[in-house]
Amino acid sequence: MKRFYTPRRIHFLSAFCILVVILAIAKCINPDLGIIPQACTPIEKSVTHHAPDSIELQSQRVDSLLLRERKRPILVKADGSAIKNRIISVPKFETSFPDLNDVQLATAKRLGIPQIENREATHQHMKDLVYIADNPFYHVQRLNQSIPYLVPRAAVLLDAIARAFNDSLATKGFAPHKLMITSVLRTKADVARLRTFNQNASENSCHQFGTTFDISYNRFLEIKPNGESEMRWVADFKRILSEVLADMRRQGTCYVKYEVHQSCFHITAR
Repeated sequence: MKRFYTPRRIHFLSAFCILVVILAIAKCINPDLGIIPQACTPIEKSVTHHAPDSIELQSQRVDSLLLRERKRPILVKADGSAIKNRIISVPKFETSFPDLNDVQLATAKRLGIPQIENREATHQHMKDLVYIADNPFYHVQRLNQSIPYLVPRAAVLLDAIARAFNDSLATKGFAPHKLMITSVLRTKADVARLRTFNQNASENSCHQFGTTFDISYNRFLEIKPNGESEMRWVADFKRILSEVLADMRRQGTCYVKYEVHQSCFHITAR
């Protein structure tokens, strides 16, 4: 009977050793053998870095200005007598605060919330808004065409303006007074309703983005020692407020428009 050849274990081991030696020699001759070319590896998605525009860069600068520690006003001279600085005001209100709606609108859209259709839809944006109410520095009057909400940076700006105003009053020898806030956030429905009887109201109002508020320049609330308040019309206070706003605007923290017919300063946070 014919016998078939049966490989033994030693034969497998010999073949394996010979194969290893051959591969080792090939690797020495060509070191790159077995390395996957770079082109064959998965290509990572390129990460696009966002380049900040001028509005964003300015907002970062404003944040550093408004969040720094506030300096306390100096109210007493070295000899112990009270300081009473004179009122300087601005050369002319119209030319000192010329920032038209179109100028303010670009920043409002960039830094604010999307436009809201009506007040019922406001709750969808509450996480991006801050409720503003009466405090020791300003009074929010009864609002008919707006609601008392601002984006955080605008709320911080309003607080800084009100505090600076009272600091300035103190250095000029006046008692504390609250600013009067006359308009804040408006929905599209608020703007449409307002335009039915106010021809100056813009359809593209900056108030729709939560970045803008109005401060009355001819009405102020005097804070009496007993805690009560009284409405006052003081021309000097308008000039003092204009000094504060001119300084804020010069620093680049806000846009300001002097509204003749509405008797207010129209302010947008930058």
